[in-house]
Amino acid sequence: MAYLTVYSKRIKKNIKKIDRIMQKHNKKWTLVAKVLGGHKESLKKILPKCKDIDNLTGVADSRLSSLETIKNINSEINTMYIAPPSIKSVDKVVKFADVSLNSSYSTIKKLNEEAKKQNKIQKIIIMVELGELREGVLRENIIEFYEKVFTLNNIEIIGLGTNLGCMYGVEPTYDKLIQLSLYKEIIEAKFDKHLDIISGGSSISLPMLSKDKIPPNMNHFRIGEAAFLGTTPLTEGKFKNLSRNTFKFYSYIVELEEKRSKPQGNLTNANVGDGLPYNPKENETILRAVLDYGKLDVENKHLAPKNPDMKFAGSSSDMSVYNVKQITKKDGNKMYKVGSKVQFNLDYMGVARLMTSKYIDKRVV
Repeated sequence: MAYLTVYSKRIKKNIKKIDRIMQKHNKKWTLVAKVLGGHKESLKKILPKCKDIDNLTGVADSRLSSLETIKNINSEINTMYIAPPSIKSVDKVVKFADVSLNSSYSTIKKLNEEAKKQNKIQKIIIMVELGELREGVLRENIIEFYEKVFTLNNIEIIGLGTNLGCMYGVEPTYDKLIQLSLYKEIIEAKFDKHLDIISGGSSISLPMLSKDKIPPNMNHFRIGEAAFLGTTPLTEGKFKNLSRNTFKFYSYIVELEEKRSKPQGNLTNANVGDGLPYNPKENETILRAVLDYGKLDVENKHLAPKNPDMKFAGSSSDMSVYNVKQITKKDGNKMYKVGSKVQFNLDYMGVARLMTSKYIDKRVV
């Protein structure tokens, strides 16, 4: 059975290293743990004791079931819900999220009503649209929006934020982020209110810290990828001295046969997997290895075989095929055989998909 190894100690070291960076630049941050898919064993080993990490304010996720798991593991952890809440789930948002990110006034009204029922104050950060065209209040509506929300008795507005780089990859430039600082000043002056948090940073904007391209007032980061994989989307590479060897995927060869390089017969649109990713000039004979994972588990574009000689040939819902070149090792044994284990490196989405697949075993070390 294919499995994913989670190297929890390496991830925890990454978390501590990021916290030191935040301390150096006088920024607070929240650990975004959604890549773990709410996997209880991983969370138990990785969740930091926030009191031991100076600038970490809590743990965030975009799934309420994951926040519930986090609270069950450690009720003292400050939790943040980072997806726009559904009106149908406001009861769980108030119950499991100490802070939520919001952009819909009708939802915030429901959160206010539910917080009153639960005898709580729901802390919220209002998201502002700065070009990513995902969640966020339009800039021209911000003042009116805040004016209405400030009247709700069980809602505490603790700041404003934005999301950049997640859907279209809009770069979080200084010019974009300075707008959050300007809106903070305008809101505080107009309503005589203090906003503690200006949350516009993420893994994609981490490299901007060392280049002094983060506005001073932007004091909060929401970081997932850098902590869990040691990378930043801005360069698609390693960030500073963080570890990238935090997750490894292993799949087993269930069939190994020499077969033709082209399908035989009339091709139709009835396939559920990938077609040919290449167009061989000749119908040659190739050694093809069938592996025990498929598209239901993870898309091939998020994987990279450790052995670069393995070439992806296609996949279906529960199997994947690679063209391989047989190698005789020094001990005389063949590199590939039925039952051989194949190692893959992963990107962020590859880890996220595998962590949420119930067909993939997880081994936390």
